[in-house]
Amino acid sequence: MASPQTDLTPSSQELEFLTDRALFVRLETVRLISIAKVGHYASVFSCAEIFAALYYDTMRLRRGEPDWPDRDRFLMGKGHAAVGLFPILADLDFFPKDLLDNYTRLGSPLGDHPDMRLVKGVDFSSGSIGHALSAGLGMALGARMTGRNFDTFVLLGDGEMQEGQVWAAAMAASHHRAGNLVAIVDRNVVQLDGTVDDILAIEPLPEKWRAFGWDVVEVEGHDIASVVSTFREIKANRDRLRPVCVIAHTVKGKGISYMETEPGWHLGFLGPKDEALAMEELRKGLSR
Repeated sequence: MASPQTDLTPSSQELEFLTDRALFVRLETVRLISIAKVGHYASVFSCAEIFAALYYDTMRLRRGEPDWPDRDRFLMGKGHAAVGLFPILADLDFFPKDLLDNYTRLGSPLGDHPDMRLVKGVDFSSGSIGHALSAGLGMALGARMTGRNFDTFVLLGDGEMQEGQVWAAAMAASHHRAGNLVAIVDRNVVQLDGTVDDILAIEPLPEKWRAFGWDVVEVEGHDIASVVSTFREIKANRDRLRPVCVIAHTVKGKGISYMETEPGWHLGFLGPKDEALAMEELRKGLSR
């Protein structure tokens, strides 16, 4: 959770904490998917550092107050990565931690995709990808119209660039000068059925966002120091008139050797033997 940052460079203590939080996301993802027996490990692992930076450093939030009206908003276009978000929301006291152990059980509010009607701290229900940026733009414009001073962050999968309302929203955001809107593209280059560029090429991605009137920043998405500095700089520029797109270059399945960049792990399940190996690799810090 963030308080206003005047120093754009995180300290070593802050980096140690945020690295620990990214590891926490990965370990909890493995644990919760072991309950469901199916899930999206790799999609979470590519954005674990982004989750950690946003929720524990960048976004303006209040612990235990998920409905605080001036909180920054977060929308997740790649809703299948919700299993990595839920442990953070519980850690911030937005809902009881014991709910996590009911993940995807019959009657549980915690499904494979986030539901804003059921889960405190979820700002947008997603699953059918390609719609979050439109909703995020609406929230950003709503903040401006009501005099609220919050920013809206939207995490998009790179495969998500291929469908939905992404580019219509991108065009509208620059037209309406939504400087309080930040899109983050998890550029892990892999989607369900293969590589993004084999399925439907999206490059040149930075040039496309710029052509739609956005400021663009590229960052190595697992370098927590770079991610944090990038987000802090965006937050510090409160007078910007253009929306910002952060293209985070990441590795799908980051942290587990046999999972990294393998499309087959978009959706899968670790058996007990592989799960033990995965936890060992994560704890040894392959992801760091």
